[in-house]
Amino acid sequence: MRPTDQLKQAVAEDWQAATTHAFCRELSDGTLPLDKMRWYLQQDYQFVDGFVRLLASAIAHAPSLADSVPAAQFLAVITGPENTYFLRSLEALDATPSTDPAPVTRAFQDLMAEAAASGRYENMLAVLVVAEWIYLDWATPENPPADDLPFWFAEWITLHAGDGFEAVVAYLRDQLDKVWPDLTLEAQGEVTRLFTRAVALERAFFDSAYAA
Repeated sequence: MRPTDQLKQAVAEDWQAATTHAFCRELSDGTLPLDKMRWYLQQDYQFVDGFVRLLASAIAHAPSLADSVPAAQFLAVITGPENTYFLRSLEALDATPSTDPAPVTRAFQDLMAEAAASGRYENMLAVLVVAEWIYLDWATPENPPADDLPFWFAEWITLHAGDGFEAVVAYLRDQLDKVWPDLTLEAQGEVTRLFTRAVALERAFFDSAYAA
C-alpha cells in the first residue's frame, strides 16, 4: 500500500466525515443557506496567504526542478483563478473579505505556518496533500455541477475536480510517497502527526461552516 494511502486509512473516520459532510452535499445540490456559504468563503479566503507561502516553501525545498514545476504551475492557479473566484463570489453574496479568523481558521493557519517553518519538504507535503486531496474526494462525485447552480457553488466544485486538479493531487501524493521510504522513524512520525491534524481540522472547518 502506498504511504499516502496508509496515512489516509489511519484517519478514515475524520476523512469520511469531511468528504461526505452535509455542508458539501448541500453546496453541491444548491440548498446550502447563503449565510453559511458567506461565512465559509470569508474564512476560507483567509487561508490563501498561508497556503501560498506553504506551497512556495515546498517549491523552494523540492529536490529538483522537475519536482518543483507542477507545484509552481498550481501556485499560479491559486493566485489566479481561485483568488478571483473568492473575490467574485464574496461580491455576489454581498460580503467582504474578513480578517477575523474563527478558532478553527486560526488553528489551520498555524498548522500551515508550522509546516512551512519546519524547513522539511515532507512536512509541507503532509499538509498540502490533505488540503487538496480531501477536496478532490468530495468534489469529484459532484462534477460536473448541475446547470442551474449559482456560480459561487458550481465553480467551487469545478475548481476541485477534473483532470487538472486530479493531476495536482496525484503529483503531491507522488512527492510524499517518494520521500517517505528515506525518512527516519521520527520524521515519519512527524509527517503522520501533521497529516492527522490537518484532516481533523478540515472536518472541524466544515463543522464550523455548517454551524455558522
